[in-house]
Amino acid sequence: MKLNGAQIVVRQLIAHGATTVFGYPGGAVLTLYDELYKASGKINHVLTAHEQGAVHAADGYARASGKPGVVIATSGPGATNLVTGIANAYLDSVPLVAITGNVSVPLLGRDSFQEVDIVGVTSSIVKHNFVVRSVDMLEHTISEAFRLASSGRPGPVLVDIPKDVQSAECEYVGKPSAQAKTKEPFGTFSLEKIAEAIKNSKKPCIYAGGGVLASGAGAEVLALSQKLGAPVGLSMMGLTALPDSYTLNLGMCGMHGKYAATAAKAECDLLIALGARFSDRATGNLGEYIKDKTIIHVDIDHAEIGKNVSPHMYICGDVKEVLTQLLPMIEPKKNDEWAARVEQLKREQVEQEFESGAFNPKSIIETVERFCDDDTVVATDVGQHQMWVTQYYKFKKPGTLLTSGGLGAMGYGLGAAVGGCLAKNKHRTVLFTGDGSFGMNLTELATAVSHDLPVLVVILNNNSLGLPRQWQSAFYGERYSQSTLDRKTDFAALAKAFGANGHLATSLAQLEGILAGLPNDRPTVIDCPIAIDELVLPMIPPGGSIKDIIIK
Repeated sequence: MKLNGAQIVVRQLIAHGATTVFGYPGGAVLTLYDELYKASGKINHVLTAHEQGAVHAADGYARASGKPGVVIATSGPGATNLVTGIANAYLDSVPLVAITGNVSVPLLGRDSFQEVDIVGVTSSIVKHNFVVRSVDMLEHTISEAFRLASSGRPGPVLVDIPKDVQSAECEYVGKPSAQAKTKEPFGTFSLEKIAEAIKNSKKPCIYAGGGVLASGAGAEVLALSQKLGAPVGLSMMGLTALPDSYTLNLGMCGMHGKYAATAAKAECDLLIALGARFSDRATGNLGEYIKDKTIIHVDIDHAEIGKNVSPHMYICGDVKEVLTQLLPMIEPKKNDEWAARVEQLKREQVEQEFESGAFNPKSIIETVERFCDDDTVVATDVGQHQMWVTQYYKFKKPGTLLTSGGLGAMGYGLGAAVGGCLAKNKHRTVLFTGDGSFGMNLTELATAVSHDLPVLVVILNNNSLGLPRQWQSAFYGERYSQSTLDRKTDFAALAKAFGANGHLATSLAQLEGILAGLPNDRPTVIDCPIAIDELVLPMIPPGGSIKDIIIK
């Protein structure tokens, strides 16, 4: 049967299970939007307030649902507004298909109205991108985009479709979509040698990253930890891979990670890194990081092996597949001395934390958590509040944290919360944010209100850009250049202007009262003023090690 390009795109979206897409129309995608209108019974299109909000929503939807997110934008400024979100998905390995319109093929390269070479702009922040110059290539290209986004190490793929290609017709075959191929584990070291190294270790530690979540390997990591009596430290992207209640889950490690997790990783004699890329925030001083330990690295992306840390042994493959083969080869082991040391580190950590009961970040986060269930999706923006959430929120299920890890994109959170809430069939979703981050994309409150989404926004409002201010305090002689916001925004009133509920809470009792009466059909914003000089601790200075850790 003959279809035009826009009809083919919609057919392919449906064929690949895209029931919800996010976007913003414009001249170069009106033909596509006309077909989306006709297919509204099969595809729910969510109109956001800004294209950046749309791509963050698609990202949040992907993380919460496990399916590729889809975002659509017009040419020129519409396409360039996606760039931050595409980069965010790339650095956090989120499966995303971005579809952009462009000027007609004969006008490409002529500086036409709203023309941008978006393929060139995004070439370094996608797994692959395409410009479809002929309609007969469209069906295959959309299928390939979904395959690439989800296979191997997930990530974003961009498909740029000129306006005339959307209108042109060709025969639509409707072939079944190509399935992602499973990569078999390979490497220079055998599983037997790795099992032997594990057997000989006295102080093993596991470092679990986002690849554990991507491969669904939480149960296997838990089994490995239990067999070895090994503590588990998590990267930011690995958070939620294990339930917080597991006694050997020490939480996030690294620059602003938990003290016990970072210290255990520093003191171990064997570090088993699973689906983690050893970013600079996680390692600090590399010489100290690798000192006196054997490192085993398992990752599906061969480019990550040896990129930042040279492992003594490695396997390139899916974490779940590798551990499934490795676990039967490992005998249970016990080391009372190492177990006692880990418990000592945990006790030392408790002594460093915020005072309980005061109206501080820890107590605010713990109070909100009491009103959430195990399935609640939590989003964050970027800054001090993000670090406090990673330290104090007790995640119970995989995939319940939406946060910008690799890129650290302020303004990510509200769009992501919208996407996460829709992915979970409008189950209450929580966004922890700061007054600086929230100010960047707060217009997406309009989206949340328009779609009756029970998104709870908790602003940890310190009237500043908290992390820059903290660094200025520690490293720049308390010269607070442009980090004190001194804004007069009434966030509660602002929320009401958007049609959401808005509240100010200055005590835990007030906060509890507001949380007890949350509506199930509209967003709520709670402004929680906190002290301007609250710090994220512990903190390892850039390029430092556990020896340089600041705990108070």
